[in-house]
Amino acid sequence: MIDLSNLRTPGWQRVVAELSAPAADDRVFLARLTAVLGQVSSARQAVFWRTAGVREDGPAGAEPKAQLSWPYAEGSDPIAELGSPRGLDDGRIDQLGDVRAAARSAASSRQPQVFSLDNEMMYDAGGGRGYVIAVPVTAGGQGDQSLGPVVGVVTLLLEPRSRQAVQTTLAILEICAGYIHGHAANQSLRRMRQTTAALDLATRLIASINATEGFKGCCIQLANDLCRQLSVDRVAIGWVEGPGTGGRVSRSPTGDTGRKSVKMIALSDTEQIDRRLAMVQKLEHAMEESLDQEQTVLYPPPPAEGEGADVVLLQAVTQAHRELAATDARLTVASFPLRIGDPRGEKIVGVVTIESGRGTRFELGLIELMQSALDLLAPVLAVRHSDDRALPLRAWDSLVRAGAWAVGPKHTVWKLVGVIVMLATIAVFVIRTPYRIGAPMELQPFERRTIAAPFDGIVASLGEEIEAGRKVAQGDLMVELDTTELKLQQLEARSQIVQFETQADEELKRGNLAAAQQASARAEQARSKHDLLAHQIERATIAAPMTGTIITGDLKDKIGSQLKLGDKLFEIADLSSTIVVAKVEDSDIAMISEGQTGELSPKSNPSFKAPFVVDRIVPLSRADEGQNAFEVYGRLTDEAPAWFKPGMEGRAKFNGETKPLVWIGTRRIADQLRIWLWW
Repeated sequence: MIDLSNLRTPGWQRVVAELSAPAADDRVFLARLTAVLGQVSSARQAVFWRTAGVREDGPAGAEPKAQLSWPYAEGSDPIAELGSPRGLDDGRIDQLGDVRAAARSAASSRQPQVFSLDNEMMYDAGGGRGYVIAVPVTAGGQGDQSLGPVVGVVTLLLEPRSRQAVQTTLAILEICAGYIHGHAANQSLRRMRQTTAALDLATRLIASINATEGFKGCCIQLANDLCRQLSVDRVAIGWVEGPGTGGRVSRSPTGDTGRKSVKMIALSDTEQIDRRLAMVQKLEHAMEESLDQEQTVLYPPPPAEGEGADVVLLQAVTQAHRELAATDARLTVASFPLRIGDPRGEKIVGVVTIESGRGTRFELGLIELMQSALDLLAPVLAVRHSDDRALPLRAWDSLVRAGAWAVGPKHTVWKLVGVIVMLATIAVFVIRTPYRIGAPMELQPFERRTIAAPFDGIVASLGEEIEAGRKVAQGDLMVELDTTELKLQQLEARSQIVQFETQADEELKRGNLAAAQQASARAEQARSKHDLLAHQIERATIAAPMTGTIITGDLKDKIGSQLKLGDKLFEIADLSSTIVVAKVEDSDIAMISEGQTGELSPKSNPSFKAPFVVDRIVPLSRADEGQNAFEVYGRLTDEAPAWFKPGMEGRAKFNGETKPLVWIGTRRIADQLRIWLWW
């Protein structure tokens, strides 16, 4: 027996180590896989083709696109070639037509295939010009390789060889291609570690800020904790202000309009922020730069090639970050957006800016870790910010969220407004209601009497407790005027009567008929004056003409004062029954008729409604506050409450015909337009 344990296969060890080594991303691994497949198959040329929806009978636009060619040309960058959207120049590919057809066939069949360059039929054993082997590369993952999508095809141009050698080469290529699952596992493990680290960091930070009250206190605590845990110089936190409730990222189907700005609310190891400082303004400009680009911004940017390269960070605009770091050449600045999930997409609610002046660069792993941790922290901060807002703003957000459940998450407010407008439009045309004509009204007593001075005279005395608000019965003494002068005039008139009657008798005895008639006429005149004075003396005692309540008049301070004929002394009304007097505009009087019903509401108690019915309409209008108005009298159909008093004002509503809401709302406008447009 011969011991062969000391035999080594350094070539295969190198291949396995190269395929098993962790790769930064898929492009690095695909370039490495293409080179390895070309080496182990001793191919003249290996080409990686990018495939997307390729079918054997598909259109020309679905042709595989060459991305990478091995052996690599001197000075070329295979990673950049894989990321180039233009693809590989067709002039660099040998046997272009055969190789492309092989890539297309392998992509559609999802199986490795061998083609002879002498015959398009698969696997011709002759192989005078050589072979093309097409190996599909599926997306890595657990389970059967054939279940994953085909991300590309590696075509290998081989020299002529035996059928058995081709079979062996094909088997080796399939084994090597299977290492993509190891790469996928490594990538998944790396992401899991990053997620675990981000979750651990976020958990510690959330626990810290949950022990702090108030949104501003939470942000200050978060800035201090990040500064200590990352060992950086300064951490600043800004919150998005402006139209809407945060910056809408471009991936969302809908975007908020209007300028967004960032207001710095927390700075590590600082309790009060002076916004007049240039440093604070530069920090806010850097935060707005990250908000405008909706991505992480790093300054100095990462290298374009090699370890630590990142195309996204490299292409970011860093002008504001450069100005912030201009005072220290060793300063490194990174801004991270605070993103939260939203039914309409991701939403940026704030920005965290970190500064490190130790001359160290932020590694890509740390940047990914920080962004993942802040993505977990952002919803917590958003909730704390919402809880600190005024109740009307929180209620509005709740209403919008409820509306999103009904009409969808996109353009919720506009959809709700549209639905409301549509329903309102339908309602105003469909819904019919009685047209109620409004008019100012006044309560007046059903029966009232006015007591005036019967003649010119002097107030001698008043009846007992005669004043406004007192109840009186019919016949009660109200006012007594001074009759002294009237009585003297009455005595004088009586003496004149006797004198003229005696003179008339004497003239008759003398036979002077004319003189006797004149004396008789004078006696009759004196008798009339006497009767008039007697009547005035009788009327000097003024009694209540009806039973009721004195509603106006107070003569306590006018005793001994002179009155003139017709002066108003008192007004008595029966308050047990009242009537309604409404002043209806002339534009509405055509809709009022006798017997029409309505309701009134006094100003003293607007919630009270009393029904009434129209009794009569005064046919002559009167000017009232610049408008013509007709007096409409009505009576209450129910018993008036005790607190109804004459003189109360309010509003009367007359029940008109049933009309659509749109007619009711536009009636006055339409009438005015008819007047303007009439000719």
